[in-house]
Amino acid sequence: MLKSLAVLAGLTTLWTGEVLAACQNDRVNLRNDKTQINFNVELAISRQERARGLMFRESMPKRSGMLFVFDPPQRTAFWMKNTLIPLDIIFLDRTGTVVHVHENAIPEDETLIEGGDSVFAVLEINAGLASRYLITPGTQMQHEIFSQGPAIWPC
Repeated sequence: MLKSLAVLAGLTTLWTGEVLAACQNDRVNLRNDKTQINFNVELAISRQERARGLMFRESMPKRSGMLFVFDPPQRTAFWMKNTLIPLDIIFLDRTGTVVHVHENAIPEDETLIEGGDSVFAVLEINAGLASRYLITPGTQMQHEIFSQGPAIWPC
């Protein structure tokens, strides 16, 4: 009986979407009180990787993106020079909390997009997906890059 209850509890948890796959280097999980979604990501950690970002790419799969890491957290600003696809740019603090969302960044626009003073990570995804998946300030991100700090949603 106890074993059956444990199996039922596990299935219920899976069915309600409370359990996602364990943290993976190439995936981020996002959640808030309205949504839970994941994206496959490429990491941009080095200065060179961050500088190149998604430049010169003509497309990106729908549920994919690039995760930029700034350790230590710092003031960040992005631009779209040589970026050919429109993007939503999601700025996060050290806890994995979204602090700012810039929607529909215009390809090749050189206007600076400010993220804030203490940005630890930035997720770039295809334009329109932040709105579609209800990603707003306060949304939480789960990824192993947050495991060394005060993560709100640890791995």
